[in-house]
Amino acid sequence: MKLHINATRMELLKLRKRLAIATRGHKLLNDKLEGLMREFLSMLKEYKERRILVDRELPGIVKLFILAYVTSSKNRVIMALEQSKTAYKFTLKQRRILNVPIPYFSVPKDQPIGEKDSIHNLNNIIAYSFLDTNSELDNAIIRLRDFFPNIIKLAEFEQSVRVVAKEIGKTRKRVNALEFSVIPGMKEDLKFIRNKLDEIERSNISRIMKIKDILGEG
Repeated sequence: MKLHINATRMELLKLRKRLAIATRGHKLLNDKLEGLMREFLSMLKEYKERRILVDRELPGIVKLFILAYVTSSKNRVIMALEQSKTAYKFTLKQRRILNVPIPYFSVPKDQPIGEKDSIHNLNNIIAYSFLDTNSELDNAIIRLRDFFPNIIKLAEFEQSVRVVAKEIGKTRKRVNALEFSVIPGMKEDLKFIRNKLDEIERSNISRIMKIKDILGEG
């Protein structure tokens, strides 16, 4: 027996409104869930592509640093790295996808340095004398400088995937709660109130009929 429910017409109207709101909320959340899933799959694809790129290219850059360390003196390598003045300034910002804040890095769009660049441009990166080091270290520093934005973007997409995955879990939990608990419970309560009101109405009709019979006999 549902002792907590007042079987009145006022309660019936209130419950109908709450059910309508819950049903509308369920639809909105379900639409959001589907949208988040689409975004998640798109981000996951981008993340995997960037992960493959980093896993493919970064070991080669690391090998160049190792080779430079092996073929040159330790002090020269350390000095060269300390004198390399390249610095990236990037800002952590947010964009919203389906009202979910997604972090991203704003990275300066510097042109990558390649074989055709002048010594003047190279000196913006390499602030030490070429005579003090070997070509492996020079190439390693240049390649790392050019490749660094890819590492930043990988970190950005990795975090974005985590944020969206967490939001998907929260949204799915709310959708399931509405679909399998809240809405069915409201419908059950509505049915209970209707049955109770019908029972009261039948009882009133029966009472009126009895009164008429008594009055008729009199």
